[in-house]
Parts: sequence; structure tokens; C-alpha cells
Amino acid sequence: MANEKAHDDDRGHDHWVHMHRDVQGGAARAAVFGVSDGLVSNVALILGIAGASTDGSLVRLAGISGLLAGAISMAAGEWVSVRAQNELIERELEIERRSLQENPEAEVRELAAIYRKRGLDPKAAATVAEGVMADPDVALDIHAREELGVDPNGLGSPVLVAVASFIAFAIGAVIPLAPWFVSEGMTATTASVVLGAAGAGVVGWLVGHFTERSRTRTAIRQVLVAVVACGATFMIGSVLGVSVS
Repeated sequence: MANEKAHDDDRGHDHWVHMHRDVQGGAARAAVFGVSDGLVSNVALILGIAGASTDGSLVRLAGISGLLAGAISMAAGEWVSVRAQNELIERELEIERRSLQENPEAEVRELAAIYRKRGLDPKAAATVAEGVMADPDVALDIHAREELGVDPNGLGSPVLVAVASFIAFAIGAVIPLAPWFVSEGMTATTASVVLGAAGAGVVGWLVGHFTERSRTRTAIRQVLVAVVACGATFMIGSVLGVSVS
């Protein structure tokens, strides 16, 4: 009976436990941004060239160049960005670590003040702060979260983010380019537009799904952004009418 009750208690406890996804690393953001940017930028580039020239080989060359240049640029930019952010956080953590070692009393008062602002009474705030300071590793972790707003163990991997960005951009960029390998002219242009819009809609739908927002609204927003950017580029190419063949 005792085991049965414990089992029931565990089941009751599990009923209330909820899990969170890891949203700090940056790879998910880089992937979504990469696919979206690859779609929009390459559709815009392809339509811009198609609006100025009817040469299919020129559009293919421009599309492939845009894919490679964009994917490499995105990956390099993400690597530098995440690396710089990590170095900045690590520097601040080192400052905090030295302060905890050299001025523990001041850090206790600082943490107690934070807890008082959160609603704890002064005595409870002081007790919790002193308890936290008993373990140096716990103290650094808590101070980093409370003062800096970061998780010391949740820093993003520059390599992972760069790879995710490169692959995602390439996937997004190849979608509107695919029709130009089997066709050209207005047929390929129309197919690029349709595939680009469909891809943007899928990206928006997935973003809405993972963020638990309106999938339809997010998909429409994503498509509208792509349409405006691509339409403007196509119009510019048509107006200029430049032939670079």
C-alpha cells in the first residue's frame, strides 16, 4: 500500500511537471533566420536578375553565387557574434568571481537587496543570500543570473550556431533556385516566386508552432515580408533593364 501510495504521489507530481526547451544556445534562432534570409535574399536576387535579363545561365550563376556568398557570410557573422558575446559574458563572470572572493560581505548585501526587491522580508532575504554564498559555485551561478541575467552554463556554441546558419541559409536559398536548373524565362520565374512564397509560409508556420502563437498569422507575416522584398527587387531590375550577359 505504501509503495502504491508513493507511486500515486509520483504520478500526481509528474502531472504537474512541465519541461522547457533550451532557447538560449542560439542555434534555433540562427536556423530560422538563416532559412528565412536565404529564401528572401535569393528570391530577390533571382527576380532582380530575371527582371533585367532573360539569360537562364546568368540567373543560375547569380543564384549559386548568392547561395554560397550568403551562407558563408551568415556563418561567419554568427560565429563572430556568438564568440564575442561569450567572451563578454566570460569577462563579466570573471569580474563577479573575483568580487565574490574579495568582497563576500558586499556581495551578500547586494544579493539580499535583490531578494528584498523581489518581495522577501529583510531577514529572509539575508538568510537566503548567506545560504547562497556558502557554496562558491552556487554563489557565482546565482549572482550571474540575478545581476547579469545570464546562465553561465547556457552559453551558445559559436561553431554550432555557424554550422546551423550555413546549412539553413543554403536550404532556403536553393529552394527558389531549383526551377532554373530545369527551365528558364517566365516559367522558372513564376516557379521561383511560388516556391519562395510557399517556403516563407512554411517557415512562418513552424515559427508559430514552436512559439505557440497563431501559425496562420505568423505564416502570412513571413510571406508578406518575402513578397515586399522580392517585388521591390524585381521592379528595380525591370526598370533598370540592365543586361550583363
